[in-house]
Amino acid sequence: MRDVQSFAKGQWIAPGAGARSIASAITGDVIAQAGNDGLDVQGMLDYARQKGGPALRAMTFHDRARMLKALALYLMECKEALYDLSYDTGATLSDHRIDVDGGIGTMLVFASKGRREMPDGHVYLDGAPEQLGKTGQFMGQHVCLPLQGVAVHINAFNFPVWGMLEKLAPTLLAGMPAIVKPATATCYVTEACVRMMLESGLLPGGALQLVAGGLGDMLDHLDCQDAVAFTGSADTALKLRGTTNLMQNSVRFASEQDSLNASVLGPDATPGTPEFDLFVKEVQREMTAKAGQKCTAIRRIMAPADQIDALIEALSDRLAKTTIGDPRLEGTRMGALVSAAQKRDVLEKAALLEAEAERIYGDLDDFAVDGADRDRGAFLPPMLFHCADPDAAQRVHDTEAFGPVSTLMPYRDLDHAVALLNRGQGSLVASVITSDPEVAREVTLGSAAFHGRLYFNNRTSMKESTGHGSPLPHMVHGGPGRAGGGEELGGIRGVLHYMQRTAIQGSPDILTAVGRKWVPGATEIADRAHPFTRTFGELDLGETFNSPAREVTLEDIETFAHFTGDTFYAHMDDEAAKANPFFPGRVAHGYLLLSFAAGLFVQPDPGPVLANTGLDNLRFMAPVAAGDSIRVRLTVKHKTPRNEEYGEVRWHVTLYNQKEEVAAEYELLTMNAY
Repeated sequence: MRDVQSFAKGQWIAPGAGARSIASAITGDVIAQAGNDGLDVQGMLDYARQKGGPALRAMTFHDRARMLKALALYLMECKEALYDLSYDTGATLSDHRIDVDGGIGTMLVFASKGRREMPDGHVYLDGAPEQLGKTGQFMGQHVCLPLQGVAVHINAFNFPVWGMLEKLAPTLLAGMPAIVKPATATCYVTEACVRMMLESGLLPGGALQLVAGGLGDMLDHLDCQDAVAFTGSADTALKLRGTTNLMQNSVRFASEQDSLNASVLGPDATPGTPEFDLFVKEVQREMTAKAGQKCTAIRRIMAPADQIDALIEALSDRLAKTTIGDPRLEGTRMGALVSAAQKRDVLEKAALLEAEAERIYGDLDDFAVDGADRDRGAFLPPMLFHCADPDAAQRVHDTEAFGPVSTLMPYRDLDHAVALLNRGQGSLVASVITSDPEVAREVTLGSAAFHGRLYFNNRTSMKESTGHGSPLPHMVHGGPGRAGGGEELGGIRGVLHYMQRTAIQGSPDILTAVGRKWVPGATEIADRAHPFTRTFGELDLGETFNSPAREVTLEDIETFAHFTGDTFYAHMDDEAAKANPFFPGRVAHGYLLLSFAAGLFVQPDPGPVLANTGLDNLRFMAPVAAGDSIRVRLTVKHKTPRNEEYGEVRWHVTLYNQKEEVAAEYELLTMNAY
């Protein structure tokens, strides 16, 4: 018997009053207990708000990103222990890798994005500054800062590691502490993972707490600085979302709920094509991975009416090769459901489906289970249903059997397929297997509003694709309607769920000070040595170099044209150029101006500037003709450390003509030594 403990206010607390028994999915034997009705929930919230929150907010985004990377690498070294524990959840080694390795990989992605897409500071700038006044001395800027409360994460049973880490990574990167409440059925795996992270010593005190068992009345103690993220059933989400205190205090509530995800066999994906075989493989994998206990699993299968018979035969043949048994056995391809209760629920839902659809595969009385007692464990065979009239059906479009269950149905044409997709009233993902780009476009136009993700695959992308059921940290995970209306992951979008967006208004100097990014119109520092002679650490925001002027001659224009081969008429034919509404006559090449600009601001001697790595946001704003002159203003706009040897400097570059009009503007990126 394993006592699954909670971690509250810096201490581990054993199960107590209200503890629940947890059984092995394989044997049905009780292996653990979890829960303690005596947890001090207000004390846990205070501990997170007063200790964890300030400690995290004192760190920069890059500090937190480095912490996430270190945590992920630490967990990678310990993952075998998590695998061993996870077998009793009914999951196979392949399932563990989705859960454990997937969770660790998600942390690494957020760590990388935090370093590359967020500043080494405390304020995240959302978009460019807005000029609110005529002269540019009254500006606006949207900024995002972490909420000053605690994030309460309520997770589902099917992914005890990934489900926690995919919420925890963006939360910690935002600078917000978390209280994690896993589903009791698999909380012993989550507890082990939390112990590993705490034992690493990488997390500040109060950043992470764990509730093994029920939350009690914790939601009644939250306020406007807190957030709740839930994954689970629609019924539970509705109950939680309706908590009076959450509504009164406008507590952020995000839910990722069960949904009737679908997959469509494209009209072009006929038997014998790579797409047809791919479709069969994807459906079988989504029905059997984690014994179908995935929020993204394929619940509805749609195919052209004239392909139904071929598809039934192909799917039945492939499902017959799925070995069911003790997940510890090497040959097992599908393990057990998480519990006897979950098995009963799936059978009840399958009975509802059977009122509208024929079960064409999956004999409940005659299926083999290797290495385990079929009746003591929570084992079921894959069950494939066929609904001949999906237009008249209702249950197949609103009932999710959260297990190895899926329903096949015919469609007449692409419009009909789209209509069937949308009957699910909102899903996490829909997939379409097709090589026809126009099919993909039509499905997108007709059905994207009903789905959080549309996944298209074919012979071109199949070798690299990650599969219908794989949420990736780079892309949003969520969906409208019955899927919950939330958006988790999605790169930095996921981080912003735990931050408050605020509009800052003021002068350019005010915006520069708040965001630590120089805003045009702010004070310039122009009385120092050439900025290219100064190290990364010595440079200050607003440090500016003003170049002397250089005349652009007709000879310059012609030499550049013949040297590069760019003999566009606007540079070579005065009469044709004058006929163009943008030019007064022959004008200099834009890239010639950039080259001259570099010559005007570069410092040629070896120094701290190690490399020019590119430019962003280039705009040509006024033509420069022969006889005109240009000068350059070069200003330090932003600084981002990259490693211990060098950092990235973002320079604001403005080219002026002899009339002091802006001819071009862009941002130059250099790597500068410390």
